[in-house]
Amino acid sequence: MKRISYKIISQKTPYLLLLFAVLFVFSSCSKNKSVHYEIVLKNSNINRGDGNPSTIMDIGINADTIAFIGEINIKNANSVIDVTGLTVAPGYIDMHAHLDPIFKHPDAKSALTQGVTTSLGGPDGGGFWPFGSRLDSISNLPLGMNVAYLVGHNQIRKAVMQMDNRDPTIEELAQMKAMVSQAMDDGAFGISTGLKYLPGAFSKVEEVIELSKSASEKGGIYTSHLREEGLGLIEGVSEAIQIGEKANIPIVLTHHKAIGKPVWGFSKKTLKMVDSARALGIDVMIDQYPYNASYTSISVLIPAWARAGGQSEFVKRTENKKLKDSILAGIEFNILNDRGGGDLNRVQLAKTPWDETLSGKTLKFWAEREKLEPNAKNGALLVLKAQLTGGGTAIYHAMDEKDIQRIMQHPQTMFGSDGRLTTPEDSGWPHPRWYGTFPRVLGHYVRELKVLDLPTALKKMTSMPADRLGLTKRGRLKVGNYADITIFDPETVIDKSIYTDPHHFSEGIKYVFVNGVLTINDGVLLENRGGKLLRK
Repeated sequence: MKRISYKIISQKTPYLLLLFAVLFVFSSCSKNKSVHYEIVLKNSNINRGDGNPSTIMDIGINADTIAFIGEINIKNANSVIDVTGLTVAPGYIDMHAHLDPIFKHPDAKSALTQGVTTSLGGPDGGGFWPFGSRLDSISNLPLGMNVAYLVGHNQIRKAVMQMDNRDPTIEELAQMKAMVSQAMDDGAFGISTGLKYLPGAFSKVEEVIELSKSASEKGGIYTSHLREEGLGLIEGVSEAIQIGEKANIPIVLTHHKAIGKPVWGFSKKTLKMVDSARALGIDVMIDQYPYNASYTSISVLIPAWARAGGQSEFVKRTENKKLKDSILAGIEFNILNDRGGGDLNRVQLAKTPWDETLSGKTLKFWAEREKLEPNAKNGALLVLKAQLTGGGTAIYHAMDEKDIQRIMQHPQTMFGSDGRLTTPEDSGWPHPRWYGTFPRVLGHYVRELKVLDLPTALKKMTSMPADRLGLTKRGRLKVGNYADITIFDPETVIDKSIYTDPHHFSEGIKYVFVNGVLTINDGVLLENRGGKLLRK
């Protein structure tokens, strides 16, 4: 594109400068019609991801970049995709993804078929250590989508303190702070905690604040699986806000929910807490998956103290009658009041390596198969048996739809699948969110229920998470940005994975570009790979 050059004649000639500027812009726009493009998206119903309505324009892509948005002569294109009737949006950014199987599934089909072009891994305090060397290995994979990572508090604590239920020494705390700082230098986008899980559950807030300061000093964020999302939900949100304030770090209440019947409706309180904190200058945001059931290990029903020291110590405690009785009482309480939802039919076994015939079946089914009355007491016995036999995971149907919609509509809520990369060939019983989070929002909550309008939903999937992560050239359709683009049919996009039959990819995502590489073509995953490892 030829530029018009000019020189300033006098500081008293602003009108001449204005005239030259107008001529330059006019010339630039008209010249773009004759510039050559590798790919042109013709008749695009463009939603830029900023919350504004869509407009009809063309998009020109060269290499990994959006080169032009406007009217394009298709004679100047290597290839043209007519996207009439489809919505063209920035690629979705998943704020909470379990990317552990990235070496097995580098193509990330279960994410790409949802329209996701970037995923943030390492949530819930998990992830890996050493951090930098693992990132180096991931960067060499043929990645289907972009991946970024948080460093996990639980992983760091375990590396330094094993599964000890105690405070760190001064030396141990300094070591953990240095590890967080090193991970940030290696490319972490921040720190995650899973204060419901071990060994994070053994930490006090002062420890988490200190480690979060190490991330904050290098521009990181803090995401937290709260210490409690059930009966202790209010205290859990309060703790996260305290960490954000004391560590001076932007925070995300990740997969925010109110789980267990006693706290249904508590989202009214937690969202007011978010608003109040923001009014005080504390940078609090939320991410959410659009389902009324959670997914995690079966051990979440077991009191944390019982598992201190690891599985061998847990087994020893169960051999002591008094301790075993206390453990069973704790499990029974959690079945009745927390994630168990007060009903064995609400606990759906997912991964059961010790008996795969139970995958997808409920705790009630298992009790009846064992000729037991399906009550919380017998459910506790079965949970204990499962953990002693090898553990496993479960889907917990213990959330209220009103809370889900209320959280979804909050202006600070983004979306995160909390999904694990998978394929139908994998064993186990996945949560439907692994396959369907983003299409479910667009199909079920936007088109069918009208909980959100389309521009708002897309903003929550694109520019909001991009801004939270500091991805200045992603999350918006803008000239000069990376060509991460998702094109979908707003009339047909929908999730197909359900709790009783989960292994189904979503429908309605027609085309996906990752860094300018066409990866999904008319709904079909190609062998092209354009994903990158992103470092902070």
